[in-house]
Amino acid sequence: MVTRAHISVLAAPYIEALCTDKKGRYIDATFGRGGHTKLMLETLSEQAQVLGLDRDPQAIEAGEALAKADARFSIAYTDFAGIEDAVHHQGWGSVAGIGFDLGVSSPQLDQAERGFSFMQDGPLDMRMDCDSGQPLSAKLAKVSESELVSVIREYGGERFAGRIAKAILDKLNQGEMNTTKDLENACFHATPKKMRHQGAHPATRTFQALRIWVNDEMNQIDEAVKASMKLLQVGGRLAIISFHSGEDRRIRDLIEKQVHGCVCPREFPMCVCGFKPTMKWVQKKPIRASEEEIDANPRSRSAMLRVAEKLAELC
Repeated sequence: MVTRAHISVLAAPYIEALCTDKKGRYIDATFGRGGHTKLMLETLSEQAQVLGLDRDPQAIEAGEALAKADARFSIAYTDFAGIEDAVHHQGWGSVAGIGFDLGVSSPQLDQAERGFSFMQDGPLDMRMDCDSGQPLSAKLAKVSESELVSVIREYGGERFAGRIAKAILDKLNQGEMNTTKDLENACFHATPKKMRHQGAHPATRTFQALRIWVNDEMNQIDEAVKASMKLLQVGGRLAIISFHSGEDRRIRDLIEKQVHGCVCPREFPMCVCGFKPTMKWVQKKPIRASEEEIDANPRSRSAMLRVAEKLAELC
């Protein structure tokens, strides 16, 4: 098996937006294989410090190697919802910037045993941390058809969620749902024939949705974004790259609540809540990859970067 090098998406705009204080403390909340972190370290001064977070044991190994090579960096074994505890354990107070690159890295996709990819035959796992949580096989064994439809539709934006969920559970009940190839096959044949060869592979959205479900990524995002806005110093930046419209909307809405002032009902003649904005958009519209980047790295096609800056302490 040849493992592809992971290419960090939207690297230039991400680093430019995030690293505004060259001597500051930063967090890479989704270390992965360290692509964005290494770029941060190249940009920052010798006085800066960077903390990486990840729940993938192989990512931790990569982080420990980087920590030995660069004293400014350290790594913490945690999911990104544990960001607040990780920062406090580090002995830090507020930080100058926090970055997220949501999704799966190329090395993870290339390892069949992780179960992330429909391109290889592997177990139905999909856990970011193989030592905790339930693999996909265990979750499928207990899920109802209606819940599975909701997962595939909400987290994958899959228009044929009903057909695909039924096909998956039918194969499961027949004892024919044991590997990622079985899952890919069910998705493919549940998709109408005329749609099977249009655009992305018919299993793409379902695999994405199931990965998000297995790893509880939506709730993780809620907790992590709220904690990040608390941890930022005034003037600090939050930069988040997502690859899924549902994730992007969730991120947008969480930040929007802190961007706007008064939250009183519209019919009130005057403000009585006293709420003041604590965040501002650096650029409200998501930053997308250029055609040149997409040609060089097709994974960047769906990437969306949102950047916000802290104005004041959260109430």
